[in-house]
Amino acid sequence: MNQLQSMRVFVKVADFGSFVGAAGALDLSTAVVTRHVADLEARLGTRLLNRTTRRLSLTESGATYLERVRHILDDLEGVEQMVVARHHEPVGTLRIVAPVVFGLQSLAPAVQAYAARYPDVVPDLTLADRQADLVDDGFDVGILVGRPARSASIVTRRLTTCQLTVCATPAYLVQHGTPTRPEHLLDHPCLSRPPEQGGEERVFSGPDGLVRVRPANAIAANNSEMLRQFALLGMGVAILPSYLIGRDLAAGRLVPLLDDYRLPEIEITIAYPSRLHLPAKVRTFVDHLVEHFQPDATAPARDSRFAKPACPAAGSVARRAPPRAAAPTPLPA
Repeated sequence: MNQLQSMRVFVKVADFGSFVGAAGALDLSTAVVTRHVADLEARLGTRLLNRTTRRLSLTESGATYLERVRHILDDLEGVEQMVVARHHEPVGTLRIVAPVVFGLQSLAPAVQAYAARYPDVVPDLTLADRQADLVDDGFDVGILVGRPARSASIVTRRLTTCQLTVCATPAYLVQHGTPTRPEHLLDHPCLSRPPEQGGEERVFSGPDGLVRVRPANAIAANNSEMLRQFALLGMGVAILPSYLIGRDLAAGRLVPLLDDYRLPEIEITIAYPSRLHLPAKVRTFVDHLVEHFQPDATAPARDSRFAKPACPAAGSVARRAPPRAAAPTPLPA
């Protein structure tokens, strides 16, 4: 029997939990469906399904095989749909969701260029700091900043990364002193996002390896632009993304701190539901954004179902700042 068809039949049997259900969905006889699975098991030399009079269940080998077969079949469908989609022009409304600050600071030029390139597509942009459910909320694509996709059916592609910068106003530094090590942040009121949005522990890499600190918040906000405004008012030391404060740093309104230390970069990705039957408007917009943010790179699609979680880095945890021999030199106002 055809091995590819047998793989498709096996997936349907696993989805329905029965040979009869799979046979009905595929418009095949139960005997043919049973034969396809038996041929797969004979080819592999292992049992994929446990069979009882009441139910079917996957063996350990069957579960592993099912996961990989789904990926193979998705890739095949994606290739076929890509070839077919090239014969269709992108048209219709393209619903996009993105974080507020990133959308305001970085997304407008990319969307404008796409609209000029594909005039039959109407971008419909929603800015929201909550992570939307693309399928349930009806979005075609979503921009994720420093957050993984929540659903196993979501595909993501890397767009770019941004650097987090520790900064404060010159006037604040004159009055309160300039921190030169991550531990010194414990002596300053800090401006950061709430703990559930990554605003609690900070891990710096520097000359002596990794240093972990837990700065005390002077005020918390769920919007980076609000934190920027607080920083410009001299309310404390802020940790803000590079795309937000580039002009402030260039104009001297904010001063970058801890030059010898770096925080982990934040990955910015574009996400879209599934890769099956991908509309031309979605495919072209995804490719356009990847090209816009990575003009010299061809980033392959990454299915979030097979992404490996990052391992936590080891390092010392700073509980309080060590005594300093002398006050740091203040910057001129």
